[in-house]
Amino acid sequence: MTTDTAPIRLAVHGASGRMGQALLRAVPGQAGVELTAALVRPGSGLVDVPLRQILGAQAGELEFRAALDPEVGVEALIDFSGPHAFEGALALALERRAAFISGTTGLTDAQHAALRRAAAHIPVLWASNFSLGIALMTRFSRFAARVLPGWDCEIVEMHHRRKVDAPSGTALSLGHAVAEGRGQSLAEVAAHGRSGQAGARPPGEIGFHALRGGDVVGEHTVIFASDDERIEFTHRAAHRDLFARGALRAAQRLARAEPGCYGMDDILGE
Repeated sequence: MTTDTAPIRLAVHGASGRMGQALLRAVPGQAGVELTAALVRPGSGLVDVPLRQILGAQAGELEFRAALDPEVGVEALIDFSGPHAFEGALALALERRAAFISGTTGLTDAQHAALRRAAAHIPVLWASNFSLGIALMTRFSRFAARVLPGWDCEIVEMHHRRKVDAPSGTALSLGHAVAEGRGQSLAEVAAHGRSGQAGARPPGEIGFHALRGGDVVGEHTVIFASDDERIEFTHRAAHRDLFARGALRAAQRLARAEPGCYGMDDILGE
């Protein structure tokens, strides 16, 4: 990864969404980042609207656009859109040879495969969660699973009532880390909730439990339990801006990096 200190030129794809707006708010306070484009879907009511109408004078003279101007420089593209727009965003990053950082969820296996193919040409990072705290928690969970192979593991997450998928992508990522630490396949040992006469807990099982209510941004707990003691790793997100700051940090690290697949563990560093 480069040590170049010049500001990176950044485009935000999906700029009208909650995470897109959080990114736009976070850029002015992030040293070393220059926002060069805020992209929204064609037909959006924001097309050609000045960013300052929403974000204030700190947004400068930029306007929301449905397409990237060929003259606009971009070294990193952050995508928080939707599965329907993901392929176009990835194609744009490939066209511009820009680092591609995406938090778009609900991707198909084919879309994940396209991401891996793109890594031969540009730096790519897809994450279900851009919190540096979650990145550290994932590292802890993988390590704990490796050194405590006989302990039971349960993963509990809670989100706002509007969240449609369960368990959360972050919970699944934590589960994959635990399974990796044990040398297991998550698909073979995952258990999603329990009800009725479920029977005794099988050795090696990784349990998932999803809670929904209120306006909880995100809470995750990984529990390791033995007959004698219990260890819990818990992360609570207070607001979405922390995810925006993590995505911006990833963009800064990857904007001038070598092509390849990266993860938040790479952004966290040693």
